[in-house]
Amino acid sequence: MAEAHQAVGFEFTVRPDGVDIKLSREVLKNIYLSGVTAWKKRAIRFKNGVLAGVYPASPSSWLIVVIVMMSSLYTRIDASLGMIHVIRDTLPFTDQLSLQTRAVLGAILFATGLWLFLIFLLRYTLKALLSYHAWIFESHGRMSTSTKVWLSLVKMFSGRRPLLYSFQASLPRLPVPSVEETIQRYLESVRPLLDNDKYNQMEILANEFMDTQASQLQRYLILKSWWSNNYVSDWWEEYIYLRGRSPIMVNSNFYVMDLLYITPTHRQAARAGNVVHAMLQYRRKLERGEHAPLRALGTVPMCSAQMERMFNTTRLPGVETDIVQHLNDRKHLVVYHQGRFFQLWLYTGGRHLLPSELEMQFQRILKDKSAPQPGELKLAALTAGNRVPWAQARHQFFSSGVNKQSLDAIESSAFFLSLDDEPQGYDPSKERSLDSYAKSLLHGKCYDRWFDKSFTLISYPNGKMGINTEHSWADAPIVGHMWEFVLATDCFHLGYTEEGHCKGDLNKGLPFPTRLKFDLPTECLKVIESSYVLAKQIADDVDFYGYLFNDFGKGLIKKCRTSPDAFIQMALQLAQFRDQKVFCLTYESSMTRMFREGRTETVRSCTCEAVSFVRAMEDCRATKAQRLSLFKKAADKHQNMYRLAMTGAGIDRHLFCLYIVSKYYGGNSPFLKQVLSEPWKLSTSQTPQQQLNLVDINKFPKYVSAGGGFGPVADDGYGVSYIFVGENLITFHISSKYSCPDTDSYRFGQQIQKAMLDIQALFSTENGSAIVQNGKKHM
Repeated sequence: MAEAHQAVGFEFTVRPDGVDIKLSREVLKNIYLSGVTAWKKRAIRFKNGVLAGVYPASPSSWLIVVIVMMSSLYTRIDASLGMIHVIRDTLPFTDQLSLQTRAVLGAILFATGLWLFLIFLLRYTLKALLSYHAWIFESHGRMSTSTKVWLSLVKMFSGRRPLLYSFQASLPRLPVPSVEETIQRYLESVRPLLDNDKYNQMEILANEFMDTQASQLQRYLILKSWWSNNYVSDWWEEYIYLRGRSPIMVNSNFYVMDLLYITPTHRQAARAGNVVHAMLQYRRKLERGEHAPLRALGTVPMCSAQMERMFNTTRLPGVETDIVQHLNDRKHLVVYHQGRFFQLWLYTGGRHLLPSELEMQFQRILKDKSAPQPGELKLAALTAGNRVPWAQARHQFFSSGVNKQSLDAIESSAFFLSLDDEPQGYDPSKERSLDSYAKSLLHGKCYDRWFDKSFTLISYPNGKMGINTEHSWADAPIVGHMWEFVLATDCFHLGYTEEGHCKGDLNKGLPFPTRLKFDLPTECLKVIESSYVLAKQIADDVDFYGYLFNDFGKGLIKKCRTSPDAFIQMALQLAQFRDQKVFCLTYESSMTRMFREGRTETVRSCTCEAVSFVRAMEDCRATKAQRLSLFKKAADKHQNMYRLAMTGAGIDRHLFCLYIVSKYYGGNSPFLKQVLSEPWKLSTSQTPQQQLNLVDINKFPKYVSAGGGFGPVADDGYGVSYIFVGENLITFHISSKYSCPDTDSYRFGQQIQKAMLDIQALFSTENGSAIVQNGKKHM
């Protein structure tokens, strides 16, 4: 019971001759160190907050301005044009201050005002510069003179050593496109999917909308764009994610995989210890705002707002809508293992637990043989089922007593860790090992992930790891940023001993992890079981196929002078048509983080140009030159649409917000209703890699991740995530539903592979030779 004694700061005994008090020096020392650490953290946050608040200026520049103004008093050169004298004469308590003192105070106040004015001037100048987006539409490798001048000005006004949130106030707001342009692009996007009668009917609805409601709804939307930081993001989070009442497992959450070829250690507790410690290092830098902001071209900043809620965040269920709860300074972790929940403190003596200490704590949990309490085994299935029963159960059964205390511990934890007992990971010697790994990350057993947490870290007994992420608070690139940092820190900075343990000494005096207590009534057990049954049906229906495409990668595609993303999207269109014999509405996610609080926009990949290309590929009469010409037109069209989406001129977010305004206004638009009800039978996304460039994959080619994926969006469609890994590998994550007789993830994967090779063959040279990449000849 050593840990129990250490938890007590003092003891006292009442004796006949008085009270005998015994103090625990070790505990008091830990309390003192924790207090010192907390004050240091506040000081660092305050300092970094000031630095970010005055960026691109610096606090030292204030002193320079003050010195210049003070110098003007003695050189008798009035740089303030009389303002210092006006301030001097209007200061209060003039009778109690000498003329010289008032002059000095006037100079300091004027200098401060001038300094603040210059900060705002610099910010708005930088904001105006960042509103220029013509550089995105220029051909790759061909930069115009105006863009070179613009880039130099952005660098000049961006300052030096920016912190994570330094550019937030300088980012432009997401512009509201004109209704006419949006509807024109929309009609163009659906033209290849509709016959003449249906297209004419859609044109009539669109024209009727523009003639009646559009201008009024647009005015409200423009007003919102002036008032809020982003006219889309808050409504997108609320109506697309938080108001959904169906299960978020599979339908919303997504997953991220571990390293493909490398497992740094096969000891589960050791790997979890290093990874959790690396996450704590990342969180510390995040809370202090010390991460460098991501910048396109190394210069154009991206919005960092989504990163704020990465840790200490939980989605809380409600009857009508959920809410996202974000807390500060959470110092514990909740661990799930074999049906038991453990609370683990992450700090001791004012510092993070070391990797070796975390390994010891996780090993204690793994060795614990206590049985789950009634209902505890499948408790997390509540987060996998429908939202309304979970919200009602939370209010009815978890509002008081030990149930409330334990649920509060879970929901207020830094994040959730699941220590699984079945090995997973990519194994080339096992057939479809990537499929099993993906399904484990996506839904697990339906009760061993807390799907409401911002993310659940998953640890396997063979040393592999992974993440399941709740989607409402952020998008995949945000989690990918953290995961790249964690993997690089784990493998290249923390490391392991020769036996595979974490480096460092053991501290056996740490208190044992604490079992969370539950007292669940029979009614609650029934809700848990019904949620589990529903979740199990959803999980069992997921048909997944993941594979590594290594015939060529983006290196060869770029040699063909084609956008790698456009190449994949055209291959997906060809594969979709071959698989389903029809074209369908296709969703590709694009980011809008060049704007403040930007998230995503939709790129509609099934264009008239893409359809013409696919039909030519299936037409035996079409020549190779014709197919190649049509491919280039389709790829150029797609790339232009992607650029429009990135610069705020997309289609779907604008129409979505117009629809929301119409609902608030009490109107009913048949056009908007039709647009918002269209199913996305092919949903695609590219997961970014190497955002931080912490690992040189040319030097360490085995230290790469397979990226991540998501569940099918439509009951009769496919979900496809693809990742360019270095120059020579592309990974695909394909999902569909077994319940649909027309879809098959494995079959679709084979169609994608064939489409990729067929398109690549179009680029062979006229004399019959082929482009050579890494010693391979591709025909």
